[in-house]
Amino acid sequence: MAKKITSKKPLKGNLRSHSLRATKHTRKPNLQKVTLDNGETIRMSARELRTLKKAA
Repeated sequence: MAKKITSKKPLKGNLRSHSLRATKHTRKPNLQKVTLDNGETIRMSARELRTLKKAA
């Protein structure tokens, strides 16, 4: 099982139609599985992965 190192959670809210009816909606974070050099697999958000690649 991949370890989860990010603290991101799904965002919850409402979808609003033109008539202002509200329906529940969930936005899930973009979590990716990444294998490190030592063979360990972790789950991190795509934004964190991009930042790591930029720093390396």
